[in-house]
Amino acid sequence: MALRVLPWLLLLFPPALLAGLYAFGLYLPVPALGRSYVIRIELPTAKPVNLPKVEGPADAAMPLVVIDAGHGGHDPGASGQGLEEKRLVLGLALALRDRLLQQGGIRVALTRDDDRFLVLQERAEIARRLGADLFLSIHADSAGGESGVQGASVYTLSEKASDEAAARFAARENNADRLNGISLSGQSDAVSAILVDLSQRRAQAEAGEFAQLIVREGEGAIAFHAEPRRSAALAVLRAPDVPSVLFEAGFVTNPQDMERLATPEGKERFADAMERAIRIFFARNSRPGA
Repeated sequence: MALRVLPWLLLLFPPALLAGLYAFGLYLPVPALGRSYVIRIELPTAKPVNLPKVEGPADAAMPLVVIDAGHGGHDPGASGQGLEEKRLVLGLALALRDRLLQQGGIRVALTRDDDRFLVLQERAEIARRLGADLFLSIHADSAGGESGVQGASVYTLSEKASDEAAARFAARENNADRLNGISLSGQSDAVSAILVDLSQRRAQAEAGEFAQLIVREGEGAIAFHAEPRRSAALAVLRAPDVPSVLFEAGFVTNPQDMERLATPEGKERFADAMERAIRIFFARNSRPGA
């Protein structure tokens, strides 16, 4: 019986396949004799990221810092002591924004100012598209079951990850983007790779300088981990033309860290120290026209 049914299945399978593809909006064009069959699938176009509002001086020549509160939306991040990372870091980001705007002279944008989710690549891309002079991503850590682990850390992109990111950017953006105001359009692969590498090196050097300023200006105001300076292959730090630093404010699993970070007084101490670091950084690294 099975042998009788098999020929019918072989005959009916191609029409059934075509009908199924048609039902889902797909089709198999019949090519010229001797060519391969091709299945064409219409993919939805990617929606561009909505850029946040830039606050502060109207003069576009003034330096711009983009502050990124990590996680958000359906991604709460780490949790402990009855707090979620996404809410804690948003409070710190808002406190820093308010302090910078109050003192004036610096433009500020937040990747998010409410409880929304952004993927990591969107966060760095916002900084690039706004032409930011500095990108600061704020997070909080979790020690899991370890007790007594506390303190803030400052992350920059590791050297190996920096080189890999530069190579990927050059391959992806060659003939299609701008880097530090220089168009890569029409450049050879070799020239584009050199421009990206030089930009990446400068951005990483400036990121390292800013990280050191955070540790210096935060002394006495921010409780740092025993080894506060770190580097890692973090996707949010991979912009090749924007100095980028990730600040781990502390451990949500540590009561002392949470008491320090979740209170109005703790947020003020954080904002004060970080504002000083940002202003010193911009004073040292002023861009032409700023």
